[in-house]
Amino acid sequence: MPSSFKGSPETLAFLRGRRSHPAVTMTGPGPSDDEVRDILTIAARVPDHGKLAPWRFILYRPESGARIGAWLVDRYEALNGPLSGEPREKELTRFTRSPLVVGVVSRAAEHPKIPVWEQQLSAGAVCMNLVTAASASGFVSQWLTEWYAFDDDASRYLGARSGERFAGFVHIGTATQHPVERQRPELDDLMTNWTETN
Repeated sequence: MPSSFKGSPETLAFLRGRRSHPAVTMTGPGPSDDEVRDILTIAARVPDHGKLAPWRFILYRPESGARIGAWLVDRYEALNGPLSGEPREKELTRFTRSPLVVGVVSRAAEHPKIPVWEQQLSAGAVCMNLVTAASASGFVSQWLTEWYAFDDDASRYLGARSGERFAGFVHIGTATQHPVERQRPELDDLMTNWTETN
């Protein structure tokens, strides 16, 4: 096997310790334009049956965050009634908590050979590659969906086109604190060997 394909203990150690950081704990700086392009290039290196690229990226910068937040407050109130205090502030700051938010849009569609589910899984893989690439680039990240990923009007406002939906919004920035490790599932509870009685 070529040396370039040998295992990397450093990479394995990085993957074992990878952790999401809450967007509310992030600060600047965020990635530069060149770093963003590199991170997204890595994010796009995922299994993609048929080479369809059934996903795309939308970048949200802090200068647009306040305008988006105001729109989200109006939409949330139209759906659920008036907001005040902390809940209102939460909606107002959805897109100002981190230096960069990347919307990953699933473009999965009916195809004669490629199931829609496989295309959707590819978009999910993009999100995971994205948070991993951001972490490997020295930043922290968090993959979120939230209510506006599932509301048609909000999705349209945030840039989704007809037939598209958001696989997630990935916040990227610099850590202000160490993350708290959470309990992980027991592997033995998740793993079985196949038998005919499964």
